[in-house]
Amino acid sequence: MDGADARTRIDQFLTDTGHRQNSVTVVPLAGDASDRQYFRVLLRDTASQVLAVHPGPIAFDTLPFVNVARLLGAMPVPVPRILAHSDALGIIALEDLGDVTLQTHVGTASAEEHAALYRQAVTFVNTIQRRGRELASPDYVPYGVAFDVEKLTWELRFFTTHFLEAYHGARLSDSVRTALEHEYASIADDLASDSPVLCHRDYHSRNLMLHEGSLRIIDFQDARMGPDTYDLASLLRDSYVDFDDQQVDTLISFFLAQRAAPDEDDRAPSTPSGSSRVSSRDEFRRRFDLMALQRNLKALGTFGFQTTSRGNTAYVQYIPRTLSYVRANLDRHERFGRLGELLAEHLEQLR
Repeated sequence: MDGADARTRIDQFLTDTGHRQNSVTVVPLAGDASDRQYFRVLLRDTASQVLAVHPGPIAFDTLPFVNVARLLGAMPVPVPRILAHSDALGIIALEDLGDVTLQTHVGTASAEEHAALYRQAVTFVNTIQRRGRELASPDYVPYGVAFDVEKLTWELRFFTTHFLEAYHGARLSDSVRTALEHEYASIADDLASDSPVLCHRDYHSRNLMLHEGSLRIIDFQDARMGPDTYDLASLLRDSYVDFDDQQVDTLISFFLAQRAAPDEDDRAPSTPSGSSRVSSRDEFRRRFDLMALQRNLKALGTFGFQTTSRGNTAYVQYIPRTLSYVRANLDRHERFGRLGELLAEHLEQLR
């Protein structure tokens, strides 16, 4: 959107909400991959706010962001408070959580701090899954959309189109395309076979803010139903943070222990999320690795798309780490042998 148009609408919004005379300055913030723009409004006598400025008018009550915020707030898990909005101006005012993401903090945190924050993040995943079952209702958007075979397969094809072909310039023969489709179908069928749970859908270190000593969750508007390993794989095989296998094993064990424990009101332990059978730890790790592989391939597709289609090279730096996670999972499980061969023909990092 035009910068002057955004600022004109912001000025009108501040006037309408009684903050125009109280505002000190408006600072543009780094955006996400959406078409929204974000601005911090510094105010004299009260806390600053963040304005999410949409390309045009909105219908506040129908926005997925608003719907999911209500759902997560009912659990509760910590999300930014919605302070005000204007449908006509296309603006939502949010609680300002600052600039410190989990990604930026872990680089300076002690090992103890790092571990504690990730335990907190894993606890939120457990809460979202457990309370997500209890609060299930057609009134909430996520319960009507899921990571089914079609969606999971589409994301893998997105990787082929935007990373293998567009970014790496691979020329795939018909036989290779057919072989990749076979591997993709196997992955998608396996992942979609378990009973779905509520997923944030993009649960990683850039979407967890450190505010007043605790984590807050953002960018949740695409929440949907999916595998119980989805958010955990997003967090622990995060393209933006290094994780070794010992750290992953420790946090998976923490997650499974939490999931097996009685709820706070001392009811009997709930059935493990996202599965109709009680999975052993090894089986959970197998499903986790499968989900992580799909998730990382999809992330590479996004990085390729942002680079080649949008001219946004900011994500190129995260490609090597993501490929290293892909290679680790391809090497870890025999079932990925053929997929590894197919990809290694075009990606030297996987050889």
